[in-house]
Amino acid sequence: MGLQFGVFDHIEPIPGQDLGQVYSDRLSQIERFDSDGFYAYHLAEHHTPAVHSLAPSQNVFLAAASQRTDRIRLNPCIYVLPLHHPLRLIEEICMLDHLSNGRLEVGVGRGGVLEAYFWGSDWDVEQNLAKYTETLEVVKAGLSSDSLTHAGDFYQFDELPMRLRPKQVPYPPMWYMRNVETAAQHGMNSIIVGNLSGFEANVKRYKELWEIYQGPGAKTAQGQDPKIGLVSHLVLADTEEEAAAAAEPAWEQYLWNLFTPRRLEAERRGLSEVWGGGEVRPSGLPDRDAGEKYLTNNSSDSSNVQQRPEPGQVVEHGGSAAFRVIAGTPDTVRSYLDEYVATGANYFVCGFHFGNMDSAVAERSIDLFIKEVMPHYLD
Repeated sequence: MGLQFGVFDHIEPIPGQDLGQVYSDRLSQIERFDSDGFYAYHLAEHHTPAVHSLAPSQNVFLAAASQRTDRIRLNPCIYVLPLHHPLRLIEEICMLDHLSNGRLEVGVGRGGVLEAYFWGSDWDVEQNLAKYTETLEVVKAGLSSDSLTHAGDFYQFDELPMRLRPKQVPYPPMWYMRNVETAAQHGMNSIIVGNLSGFEANVKRYKELWEIYQGPGAKTAQGQDPKIGLVSHLVLADTEEEAAAAAEPAWEQYLWNLFTPRRLEAERRGLSEVWGGGEVRPSGLPDRDAGEKYLTNNSSDSSNVQQRPEPGQVVEHGGSAAFRVIAGTPDTVRSYLDEYVATGANYFVCGFHFGNMDSAVAERSIDLFIKEVMPHYLD
């Protein structure tokens, strides 16, 4: 099987467009992805004061998408589990799985403590992880059982009938973002962010740990080969200059949307304990970086890591994720994808529409990608 393709989306504000028009344009794009062979549409979950997600209820938006598509998989990626009551989530997952005729996939994660704080949830980093872990346990048990019994620190259920069941058995395929070791431990597909050089090490890490945790040749719980992919933001045009000119302002706005509103709100309220200039992570979690074992030449020296070229880059975000946008012609993007395939990954995740980008720019990129890039990698 050739490389499979997905789309990752936040759905951000577009100047001059009301919310209904933004939704309408995105649903039209998803129809195009559906008809032209994309595997899945992945939609992030973020809440106020963030501004980089106009679809904070993924289920509402994906329910609409389910009625306008036939083949593409629909994936909340991720559900921020500490913000969800597990019973409500079980029921809505079952609804979406049937509304989509068994096309739902489920991403899960713990989210950030800053968002938990504004939500009124457990924002202590250790408690947030504990609530994530328990919620995931309850959701998986409730989706795969006729009744639910659970006694935990946050939830208690006693032989509660599960009246709704998912269409897929034992439950829809599951995904974990940004940490391939956690994904492999729990038998989940994985999407990460970062650059191509770091990604190659994580592909090796994911495949090795999958065999350790799940067994040699093991499939997912749904009998599928596990997927590993990297989010790549793309702008395609007829010339390199045109692509870069379209990408730069949209990318700048995307980075502003992603970081600044929440930081400003935290600083205004003096929330140094939940916004200290860097992410606070619970103790005992696997590192997101692959580590020296998986680097080229088995060395932690960055000069020995195979630096895979990433043509057409506009600007790299210099934080821990080190992600960037690739802008160029179809030839440029094909050269990038040739390097991507060489990492051993089997899934490529496109970000076509970001920041304040006009829909016409995104749709031109999508058109060029489908016609002049995808056919080279499908078989």
